[in-house]
Order: sequence, then C-alpha cells, then structure tokens
Amino acid sequence: MESFKRIPAHIGIIPDGNRRWAQEKGYQKKDGYKYGIKPGFELYEMMIEYGIKEATFYGFTKDNNKREKEQREAFTKACTDAVELLSGKDANLLVIGNIDSPEFPVELKKYANRRVNFGRGLININFLVNYDWEWDLKNLIQNKCLRSADISRVDLIIRWGGRRRLSGFLPAQSVYSDFYIIDDYWPSFKQAHFINALRWYQNCDVTLGG
Repeated sequence: MESFKRIPAHIGIIPDGNRRWAQEKGYQKKDGYKYGIKPGFELYEMMIEYGIKEATFYGFTKDNNKREKEQREAFTKACTDAVELLSGKDANLLVIGNIDSPEFPVELKKYANRRVNFGRGLININFLVNYDWEWDLKNLIQNKCLRSADISRVDLIIRWGGRRRLSGFLPAQSVYSDFYIIDDYWPSFKQAHFINALRWYQNCDVTLGG
C-alpha cells in the first residue's frame, strides 16, 4: 500500500463511460451499467484502506431519464442492486434524490434523504439517485437549506470516461474541488486509476481562495 501525506476527506466519483464501454465490447448500451457495480465496490474497499471519510457516487440524474426505456431500467436496477450490496458492508449510506418524481426507484425510498448505518459504518457513502441540481438549489432559495445539506464539501472529484465537465454534480459542494480526469471508461476500473489520482492530489494547491 502506497502512503500519502495528503488524503482528501471527501471524494466525488463520476463513473462515466458505461454505454461506450458496452458498445466497444459488442454489447447493447444498457448492458454497461451492470458492469459498473463491481468497480464501485473495488473502489469502496480502497477508500476504506486509505482512510477516506466520505465519498459521493453519481448514480443517475433527472436528465438521464431522457434516455431510452431499456437504458433507464438498466441504470435504475444497477443503482438498487448496488445499494442492496452496500447494505451488507460497513458504511453510512445517504441517498439523495427527488423522491416525488416517478423516476425515483421505489426500492430506495427507505434510504432516501436520511443517513442509514450499515455494519461498522467505516465511511460515509452518498449516492445521487434521480438527482437534479436545480431541485437541490431551489430548496436553498425557498427554505434556506440545500436538499444535500448533509453532504460535506468535496475535496477531489474523479471522473472516468474522459469527459471534462461536472454534469450537475453537487454544484454547491464542488465549488473548490480539484478535478481529476481518467480517460478509461468506468467498467474498466483499475486500482491504478485511484492511486494515480491520489498521487496527483499531493501537488494540488488547496488554499480555498486564501
């Protein structure tokens, strides 16, 4: 295990490239999502090993619901399957998303917008499901509180799939995040991806504007 002087307290994970990976492998686009579950748990184990206190995974957004029905069903199932597996681990889960929308998975409503403790609770895991940044910020305007208020500021965001954008990922918590891009698609996750991101983070100038 490589040692680092600086470890981000909170890491954001944007697991992009599932559909492109599936097409390159000769699968249908929808098939990529189920192959993204295993990498998430490999990363979960690594984050515990390195002492990460909090991680936020991007599940799917309101805008993702514009995709074809079979793709919507596939990424929704992948999210519910991931949470079911996580319930047998050591984590404190917070699912954030608009439960009033019909696209929010019924199976996850019992975990929605409150933190649920599993096992020894070694890490806080936030899961953005049917998340909408406008829905999040609108509550700040109307009720003086973010819907995602229980999620802390993000130190480092790692995005797979080569895209260089936030795609609406926690706009308030990401204001001072460092952004690390991995060109490989999410289902092709390698431990080296995460290690290289931590190495890169060592030289980031974290001044928070000061």
